[in-house]
Amino acid sequence: MLHRLVGDLMTTAVVSVRRDMNFKDIAQHLADHDITAVPVVDDQDRPVGVVSEADLLRKQESQVDPGGHLAAAHLLPAERAKAHALTAEGLMTSPAVTARPQWSAVEAARAMARHHVKRLPVVDDAGRLVGIVSRGDLLRVFLRRDLSIREEITTDVLTRTLGLEPGAVTVQVADGRVTLSGTVPQESLIPIAVRLSESVDGVVDVANHLRPDNDTPASTPRR
Repeated sequence: MLHRLVGDLMTTAVVSVRRDMNFKDIAQHLADHDITAVPVVDDQDRPVGVVSEADLLRKQESQVDPGGHLAAAHLLPAERAKAHALTAEGLMTSPAVTARPQWSAVEAARAMARHHVKRLPVVDDAGRLVGIVSRGDLLRVFLRRDLSIREEITTDVLTRTLGLEPGAVTVQVADGRVTLSGTVPQESLIPIAVRLSESVDGVVDVANHLRPDNDTPASTPRR
């Protein structure tokens, strides 16, 4: 079973900025490259933080409503500091939460959820920036064709990994939803087959209709 790793999914043409880049140049970078955030790197190209549109908007949020309809925003000290920052050094959220190229999509997704971020700078063994992976990049695994998913489950999961006879289990895939039906030699293989099928890239759900081969359905009585 071959899983697509962060190194396969990440964007390698990464736009980055230095600590001393000013507010307007950062905003221009985001607009020019049609991105919503940018890593901040040191002189060795190691990520030290990330500046996002939300960080830049702290300045707008802190200002007095021109129409006088809204009360002054209540900002935490860290937010207030960002609102008055003029360079990436003060604007960025740090430290940067990073990923490695050899991470699985699952590892990257869990890191994003744990740290409440939408993207992860990707670094090599020396900590240098080599790419960036976003939520959208991770979702690309779900664009696999149903036929490719079916072939991987049938060949890699059921035959090669579990050693089942070809044709013993029927695999149907529709819009990433897998249905397993048929018989397996031992009941203990059923949860394993389901779990391995769920781990295949692009699978959305697995419906289990497997049974051990000694569990023969009762025949319909003749009339």
